[in-house]
Amino acid sequence: MCGALLAGLAFVVSPWAIVVCPVRLLLHVPCPSCGLTRAASCVLHADLAGATRIHPLWWAVFPYLGILVALEAVTYVRTGKTGRWAQHPLVTRLGAALLVALIVVWGARAFGAFGGPVPI
Repeated sequence: MCGALLAGLAFVVSPWAIVVCPVRLLLHVPCPSCGLTRAASCVLHADLAGATRIHPLWWAVFPYLGILVALEAVTYVRTGKTGRWAQHPLVTRLGAALLVALIVVWGARAFGAFGGPVPI
C-alpha cells in the first residue's frame, strides 16, 4: 500500500504526468472531481492560488482523504484490518456532504461560476 501511495505521489509531482479522466474520455465533459489531480500538483508545488483556480474545493477534499487514509493505515498497522474508518458514521456523513458540495460546485461551474468549467 505504501509503495502505491509513493508511486501515486511521484506521478502527481512529476512534470510528465498526463492523466486521462475516464469521464472526459467517454463523455467529453468534466466530472465533479475534474481538476483535483492538477490541483494536488499545484498544492505540492506550493501554488495554492493555482490549486484554487483549478478546483475550489481542494482545501476540503485533500484533508478529508488524507486523514481517512492516515486513520486507515494506522488501523491496518495495529490490527491488520481495513475499512473501520470508512464505515464510521461521521466519516460517511462528511463524505456525503463533500460529494454534494463537489456536485454543487460542478453544476455552478457549468454555468460559469468559479471561473467556469475546468479545462479538460
